[in-house]
Amino acid sequence: MNFNISKKSKAVPNITIIYYFCMNNNKNKNMEFIVSSAELLKGVLNVSKAIPAKTSLPILENFLFVLGDGRLDITASDQELTLRTSVPVDVKDPGQIAVPARQLTDLLKALPDQPLTIKVKSEGSFECVWNNGNSTLPFFPASDYPAIKGVGEDAETVTFPAKSLADGISGTIYATADDEMRPAMNGIFFDIDTASTTLVASDSHKLICYTTNDVKAEQKSSFILHKKPAAVLRSILERGEEDVEVKFDASNVLFTYGPTTMVCRLIVGKYPKYRDVIPQNNSNVLRIDRVQLLNTVRRVSVCANKASNHVKFTLSSGQLEITAQDLGFALAAYEKLECDYAGEDLAIGFKSSFLVDILSNMSCENLVMKFMDARRAALIIPSEEEESSEKICGILMPIMIS
Repeated sequence: MNFNISKKSKAVPNITIIYYFCMNNNKNKNMEFIVSSAELLKGVLNVSKAIPAKTSLPILENFLFVLGDGRLDITASDQELTLRTSVPVDVKDPGQIAVPARQLTDLLKALPDQPLTIKVKSEGSFECVWNNGNSTLPFFPASDYPAIKGVGEDAETVTFPAKSLADGISGTIYATADDEMRPAMNGIFFDIDTASTTLVASDSHKLICYTTNDVKAEQKSSFILHKKPAAVLRSILERGEEDVEVKFDASNVLFTYGPTTMVCRLIVGKYPKYRDVIPQNNSNVLRIDRVQLLNTVRRVSVCANKASNHVKFTLSSGQLEITAQDLGFALAAYEKLECDYAGEDLAIGFKSSFLVDILSNMSCENLVMKFMDARRAALIIPSEEEESSEKICGILMPIMIS
């Protein structure tokens, strides 16, 4: 493999695990290291999201254990997404082995933190021995595990604060598409510039941009990260404070975060020119409390037609009326809100589920919606007072109303 973890860690005492690895010359070589069973469980759980549910390569149902240099490297892969993390150990003899992921994880979950000894019983199986019991599991040669392709020597590198990257993914991933004809829309577009970086997602009905000034590059570059590895990366970064090193070339991206690395294939394709569709001159402006608007849309949309999820906004000076109806089932709902609205009287329709997605994934107290007319996209941004702290802007296409 051509990606490495260089972080050194202290060994965790009091627990011994012994492996015997069958080398290519058919001579057994002892693998012996000391580790906490709780630390080992934490390590396998960190990478288990890359274990495939179904695969034509049974070896991918295993964790790859590589022991050496004061640590145990644990790898899992489905060949599209690879995760690796390190557990600190006392190494006596280095080596490597592939172990069954599901059985080992279930065993470690059922064990309290205690000394755990693992020994090869015979060629192809090893015994796990704890305080008052034992278990026998198979193992497989590490040489059977497929090589994992990383990034090339020409890869570009940027550094993200973990919080900025996690917030950017959380704020955009829900807007990605499921479009077989346009695979570029199924991921998050990283638009990296010399002054800032913008994460973009769109399903053609809504478009979300998250911009951070914390990430800059010497030259403009970009890549498209598929939504699946993006969700995995977000779970790894939750509550993190460290920086994330991102290396990428034309086909792969490598994220390094503390002892954990993630490498995955990128979506190859050209992302649409998203800046061209962001409205610049919408002159009808609504200012309103975000949570109040969100809760009202949720209440009213209960009576919306289930096929269209359509709600209607009727805007006039100082007032917003939100209505929904389903004539087939004699359902209707109506609610009036006081607001700050400057512009022409306007009636415009939206798909309520899209609007709820955008409003619920913003964190500002007050927001601004800007409209041109009933047929063109609305721009949703934080109020001017909060623009410096809130980095999200949304664009929502309207639905034609009768």
